[in-house]
Amino acid sequence: MSATDRLLTTLREDRVLIVVRAARVPDPRGLADTVASCGIRVVEVTLTTDGALDAIRSMAGDDSLIVGAGTVLTADDARRSIAAGAQYLVTPTVAPDVAEVAHANAIPILLGAFTPTEVLAAHRLGAAAVKVFPARALGPSYLRDLAGPLPDVALVPSGGVDHANAAAFLDAGALAVSVGGSSAPADAVQRGDHGAIDASLRALVAAIAAHPR
Repeated sequence: MSATDRLLTTLREDRVLIVVRAARVPDPRGLADTVASCGIRVVEVTLTTDGALDAIRSMAGDDSLIVGAGTVLTADDARRSIAAGAQYLVTPTVAPDVAEVAHANAIPILLGAFTPTEVLAAHRLGAAAVKVFPARALGPSYLRDLAGPLPDVALVPSGGVDHANAAAFLDAGALAVSVGGSSAPADAVQRGDHGAIDASLRALVAAIAAHPR
């Protein structure tokens, strides 16, 4: 199975990826264990996090997870992330130079987009899925509107997605939802408070599980 097929299959099965965005990650392996124990297998560490590459390198050692780099803005960011062990890349915008590096290294990429034109452009650049960002701006109904004329594009809403609205986004046609601070709170990550993170993640998983496929 290719890296892209593995990522898409896992997202389709789990219906969620967790975004880690914090000032720092003092215990990346402990965080990886917590996420995996909740039944979530796809994690993104944003490059805005201090020591993100070290965290990615550590968390990628857990074979039960697929660990990616987020907020990848440049080709150099992409190369450094891949060298640190990132198994996929995520951008906030349509970024052809980042996509080129990803494809050259056979690494799947989720390109960020918002308008229909951007979503189609990201898809044509070979995005494994398109990150619809910021999803909070227009909500699930907007995702449904995008999915109508673009049924072959895998959409992953990000930004403002939480346990209260995740099911609505999935019902609107999302392949999976991208959830950050509401379920992996920055302050809990920074404290290494895995108990608080575990509770938040389990609430999210329960909300998603209650949504029929």
